[in-house]
Amino acid sequence: MTLSVRKIVRHREETLRENGQDLPSTHVVAWVAAVIANPYGTGAYVQDLVSTADEIGAEIGRLLGPACVDLLDAEVEAFGKAALVGLGGEVEHGSALIHNLRFGNEFRTAAGGTELLPAAEKVGLTGAAIDVPLKHKLDAKTRSHHQTITLVIPDAPRPDEIVIACVAANTGRPLARLATFGAEVAP
Repeated sequence: MTLSVRKIVRHREETLRENGQDLPSTHVVAWVAAVIANPYGTGAYVQDLVSTADEIGAEIGRLLGPACVDLLDAEVEAFGKAALVGLGGEVEHGSALIHNLRFGNEFRTAAGGTELLPAAEKVGLTGAAIDVPLKHKLDAKTRSHHQTITLVIPDAPRPDEIVIACVAANTGRPLARLATFGAEVAP
């Protein structure tokens, strides 16, 4: 199986102020997404999704994970992943690709994380938005780092494509006032 990539999209944003307050440090979010041909095809049911995911998962992870970390250009504290499947596919196609350790381990290693990557996956029209959850890379219970990033690529996914994305942030939410990393949290 050969991975067919139509385009790579990189996005980086820096937030300096929130709710009229200067942030103690700039909140940076980066995401890198690949728009790929749906490796499962369209219109026909495929029973075995795992074999293909195993075959190309690491390649997708290597393509996106380190690039996302490089684009962030800071220590990763929070991360997440997403799959947006075009209308010719099914949500299980995207899920198979991103819920594969060969994909996830590439990003987790590049980010220096130990937690499972939170994820979003859905089927959508070309130009659909997908909200990607982020959690702390070392402790998913750290509430200050629970945040959601909206990802949009105006011309993707086409019906026979899947958008696969890795997302990283250098801190928790801007002006987070809930439990932060290392703080004790009551059950």
